[in-house]
Amino acid sequence: MKILGINSSPRGKNSRTLKLVDAVLDGARQHGAETELVDIGALDIRYCLGCLVCYAEGECVQEDDLAELVDKMLSADGIVLGSPVYMHGVTAQLKTVIDRMADAIHCQLLSGKYGCSVATCGGSGDSEVLDYMNHFLNELGIVTVGQVGVALDRNPAALDAAINEAFKLGMTLAESIQTKRPYPAQEKEIAARRAFFAQLIEANKADWVHQYEYWVEKGWM
Repeated sequence: MKILGINSSPRGKNSRTLKLVDAVLDGARQHGAETELVDIGALDIRYCLGCLVCYAEGECVQEDDLAELVDKMLSADGIVLGSPVYMHGVTAQLKTVIDRMADAIHCQLLSGKYGCSVATCGGSGDSEVLDYMNHFLNELGIVTVGQVGVALDRNPAALDAAINEAFKLGMTLAESIQTKRPYPAQEKEIAARRAFFAQLIEANKADWVHQYEYWVEKGWM
């Protein structure tokens, strides 16, 4: 069992979000997980060009670090996303990754995996950002097991309590992977999105050759 933590704060080792991601990974290790941490702020990941070549060919025209990150996500059983709140949204670093994974979303490429999200903010916005990150994971086919957020300007000491919550979240994540815990409501929503993508890809199969062939191979179409 392998769990990948992805921190999107640009602050490196000074990131408070990193403390939450690390706590999730610590909790997961208590349940026997092998863990890895990726700081996407240290990677070369460029903006999406909107060219749709990935829909047709299954590969991005840009040669940067995204392919390696996606490979790490594919080899993991669980994914942890972490972001501070920037203007009521995720950081530019994470949004760039999300935009570049449109093909993976259409293919629900990470189906069968589990995930969770953590966020820090000054005054507000963590709930919305957590929901957004978990929604992104759902779009990839990932079932999410929870989230932890904390507003620090109101109470800097709250970080310690959030770290404890994140540790427990990591244990829940690892346990869910081990037991293949069902999450019926999310699974129903993921299936509904799959039905939507099936119609979309069928309608564009002449142009989106890679995606159509992938869906046929998976037996989803």
